[in-house]
Amino acid sequence: MITSKFDWHLNDMAVDDAFLKLAKEAKLTKTAAELLYHRGIKEKDSLDDFLSADLSHLHDPYLLHDMERAVERIRQAIENYEQILVYGDYDADGMTSASIVKETLEMMGAEAQVYLPNRFTDGYGPNLSVYKYFIEQQAISLIITVDNGVVGQEAIAYAHEQGVDVIVTDHHSMPAELPNAYAIVHPEHPEADYPFKHLAGCGVAFKLATALLETIPTEFLDLVAIGTIADMVSLTDENRIMVKVGLQLLKDTERVGLQELMSLSDVDSSTLNEETVGFKIAPQLNALGRLDDPNPAIELLTGFDDEEAQAIAIMINAKNEERKEIVQAIFDEAMAMVDLDKPVQVLAKEGWHPGVLGIVAGRIMEQISQTVVVLAIENGSAKGSARSLEAINIFQALDDHRHIFTAFGGHAGAAGMTLPEENLETLSDLLCQFVIDNEIDTSLKNSLTVDEELVLEELSLETIKSLEKLAPFGMDNKKPVFWLRDFEVVQARTMGQGNAHLKLKIKQGDASFDVVAFGQGAKVQEFQQAQGLELAVTLSVNVWNGATTLQLMLEDARVDGVQLFDIRSKTATIPANIPLYSQGGQAPILVLDEIPDQLAELKERFSGQEFEAVYFKNTIKQAYYLTGYGTREQFSKLYKTIYQFPNFDVRYKLKELSHYLKIDAILLVKMIQIFEELGFVTIEDGVMTVVKDAPKRRFEESQIYQELKELVKFQELMALGTPQEMYSYLTSGDSLA
Repeated sequence: MITSKFDWHLNDMAVDDAFLKLAKEAKLTKTAAELLYHRGIKEKDSLDDFLSADLSHLHDPYLLHDMERAVERIRQAIENYEQILVYGDYDADGMTSASIVKETLEMMGAEAQVYLPNRFTDGYGPNLSVYKYFIEQQAISLIITVDNGVVGQEAIAYAHEQGVDVIVTDHHSMPAELPNAYAIVHPEHPEADYPFKHLAGCGVAFKLATALLETIPTEFLDLVAIGTIADMVSLTDENRIMVKVGLQLLKDTERVGLQELMSLSDVDSSTLNEETVGFKIAPQLNALGRLDDPNPAIELLTGFDDEEAQAIAIMINAKNEERKEIVQAIFDEAMAMVDLDKPVQVLAKEGWHPGVLGIVAGRIMEQISQTVVVLAIENGSAKGSARSLEAINIFQALDDHRHIFTAFGGHAGAAGMTLPEENLETLSDLLCQFVIDNEIDTSLKNSLTVDEELVLEELSLETIKSLEKLAPFGMDNKKPVFWLRDFEVVQARTMGQGNAHLKLKIKQGDASFDVVAFGQGAKVQEFQQAQGLELAVTLSVNVWNGATTLQLMLEDARVDGVQLFDIRSKTATIPANIPLYSQGGQAPILVLDEIPDQLAELKERFSGQEFEAVYFKNTIKQAYYLTGYGTREQFSKLYKTIYQFPNFDVRYKLKELSHYLKIDAILLVKMIQIFEELGFVTIEDGVMTVVKDAPKRRFEESQIYQELKELVKFQELMALGTPQEMYSYLTSGDSLA
């Protein structure tokens, strides 16, 4: 069935006429103006700032805490030819951050080393053993962390004891106790009031580069765009400016590694946007850190050797394909473990790759609309990630129970954790009890803001061009979502590897468009047949064979009321994991697989039951609707024939009789039963004897005949009727006779 993933909220706030006038002067369409107004942009100054991408509007880097102290120490290290280590992170934000600082130091004459920690051997953040190695073996005297550091107390304390200064540049949530670093450059530091709190790690690194170079190094903005989009931070204020400019630079990037990576991903530079980064470039970089040593990414992003860049790009692309396969395999295994009787899922197994569990948890959460924890078990320890619905604050639920964990951290919507295997059941119990104690309605889904209702006849490429002025889209500036209803699904077909995805052709009035629905291939029958279907979609441009068209991308779908689906054809399949009628019990989703002969039984199954969906497979083993319930001529012919054979063995000669009379065997059996009920014949030990002095009676007097007549009409309905006609009859007290 079609089930919405989100609770939809239509934004129907009235827009001020004065703002509409301002927007018109800025050459914005009414739709674009309304979108901006709903997002809090209501004055001329805020509108001008939003529409511009003026780098002069970037904030002074020296407003960041300890920036001056950090710059002075780095310059001192360069002047004194000190050995500098740039210590990053294993994700796309960490990779781009480290690359920015590396290139900045090289521009200033330094030769810095870069190290990105390995997720599996080093973990996240400053690692004591890695610090020891670089300090003792490489004579490092200054460490600059990027995209990490505020929770590196132990390693940074060791460096301090060895006389090595550590400059922390980070953007992650600050702990109550900060490390003993030489400088901490952080947009949320309580001792400074930086105007914008939501920089990514690469944004902080860019600020450091700006201060060190005493100019805005625009050549780094392609890296800033990648890291900022990948880290899903707020795309407002200066993040918006940097990403907007960075995306334009990325279209013509001179970084040979990125050129190779985009070529392997079939990226069309002319249409490159934030979605290209979010769905193609960033996942490839992240895949390297999820599965292997992330350090080759630095050479990819900063190197100049074409052959080496190509080799690294090919390797990264292969890692991303491997990552997809691993995610799918774990997803399939984890889904088989889901117990929907529980309000929260804790899924754990040996052999799962720990680097992709956050992705898996997110996919399962989206699939079942529940909070999900996915953990890999190894050597008696379970390690993994949680993804949570808005209704459940996963951090709050577990923060008071840190005693069951070896490590735990996170926020309202996501968490990472390690715990002894024997505590898994306790973890599940705690989360389920949290739901009960706080009376959380687990039927609540995450919310989806639907900006406006869409009318297909008013839609054109100009519509999407006008909305592009609002890009780049991301956190706090979501891509506009439109509500679509009262349309016809003209065609539905699957596409992609394994038919995993779905493409619809829909029509409304004289306009028709394609809708692409990723991951919905298994529901092709449902989307083809659903009545009252409503879609939440975004707009997209599709370029194919030189033609540019507008297509819709499915965000969510819903149907109001019971959903009725016809799967009676030979090619139609019964949906997986749905309870069948034959299994009994009360289920909100029903597949009517085989039609019983007892109509009362089926009527009872539907009586008083409110189904969410009914699938009509309607297998009819004895098809009386094809034979009918017997004509007067057939009854007369049968009687005349058996009258000639007073003692007829129906056990062995029924087939011959059927062939002779040209009456189907199943109907012939019923006709003989009717004769027996009316007293025309008797049957004993399989031998039918004609009662020659039986009184005359009409065969319509037979109860068996009346039941057969009703059964034939019922089977006709179940074989030939529409799903709505079938459902109406089964849920009513009406008779077909």
